[in-house]
Amino acid sequence: MANYAVSPAQRKRILRVIFISLLLDLISFTFILPLFPRLLEFYRNLEAANHSSNSVLHRILLGLNAYKQSFSRPISDRYDIVLLGGALGSLFSLLQAIASPFIGSLSDKHGRRTALLWSMAGNIASVALWVAATDFRTFLASRVVGGLSEGNVQLATAMAADISDEKQRGSTMAFVGACFSIAFTFGPALGAALANVETVAANPFATAAGFSLLLILVETLYLYLYLPETRPVTRPAEPSNESVLKAERPAEHPARTNSYRLLNATHFVFILFFSGMEFSFPFMTYDLFAYTPSQSGKLLGFIGLLASILQGGVTRRLPPLRAVQAGVVSCTAGFFLLGRLTTEAGLWVAASLLAVTTATVVTGLNTLSSLEAAASERGEKLGNHRSWGQVGRALGPLLFCTLYWWAGRDAAYGIGGAGMLGVGALVFGGLKAPQIQQTS
Repeated sequence: MANYAVSPAQRKRILRVIFISLLLDLISFTFILPLFPRLLEFYRNLEAANHSSNSVLHRILLGLNAYKQSFSRPISDRYDIVLLGGALGSLFSLLQAIASPFIGSLSDKHGRRTALLWSMAGNIASVALWVAATDFRTFLASRVVGGLSEGNVQLATAMAADISDEKQRGSTMAFVGACFSIAFTFGPALGAALANVETVAANPFATAAGFSLLLILVETLYLYLYLPETRPVTRPAEPSNESVLKAERPAEHPARTNSYRLLNATHFVFILFFSGMEFSFPFMTYDLFAYTPSQSGKLLGFIGLLASILQGGVTRRLPPLRAVQAGVVSCTAGFFLLGRLTTEAGLWVAASLLAVTTATVVTGLNTLSSLEAAASERGEKLGNHRSWGQVGRALGPLLFCTLYWWAGRDAAYGIGGAGMLGVGALVFGGLKAPQIQQTS
């Protein structure tokens, strides 16, 4: 593989830009998560007051209620809004699955910086629509635009791979993954606090949306001023300032240890089960312990905080395949425990196991995926890898909650645990440590 001239000082500067920009982006993204129930209830009540019987929201709610009524066991009306939020989350993930490969290919052809700045333009439009969303149609449009344009995560992953050699790759990916845990620990709480500040009567959430827009604008300006191009290019005959990374010879295709088909399939199946479990968490904690949204939020915050500590102290030191294997084992144990637990102490033990999973599996799979790609195809391959994960995230909540309501908690988490055993068979029996990891 080609060698790239990137000094430790350059690498440190670029990593700082990636970290700060991704943190701003994810905090802005997570603002809306705790607001979904109140936000969707606001639009439902607004349309009820206006007697909008043929609106988009009314038709969606009719479909969700028909789906809910098909189950043999009754489902409380308190979950109507949760189901609607899940449907919007699945739509966002499905749009991400469509857009991710195109964004990755764009970054390979025109550069990471160019692709990221175009992605930021879409993000600005998305959040601006949320600020102006005095009806559900506008809010839905903001989610569609956001789903089709959000490329920060995959491009940050590609840039982190661009500026790290094979020995640095795992620790660099853990560094990027830590942004997720930090943002998901503090972002939702900040969003919930801002939602209590009402500045526009027609849109009670305009304050939170406006602050989110401010963060996105600051991030865009920061990237424009400080982010250099990181996509490696072959060293030209004449000096050029196109990229901070110059290949000393044309990039060769790396010796492939794991097929992308296997890596993508592993990512898809893991996210399919894991995202379903994540979405079912509020139902399960309410059914078993009558948890309020605030209590569930504290539990999820604990998972995020513990995961960020593990990523900074443990995951970055593990070979990527070992990180994936440890996370899958932990997740399997967590699934079976969730199916059997009867005490809150058991719930917090399961949450700790899931924090280990959050800190390891996706970070490890991203590292393995990046190590299999040549520099010229890295954006495309990581985009495809993310796309398969987003397909799993679109389908997982629907399938898992259907199973939860049809067969009950024990069966749902038992089948989820069996699914994780299947993922374990892939990561222990199918995936192999990359050659660089075996020889370094």
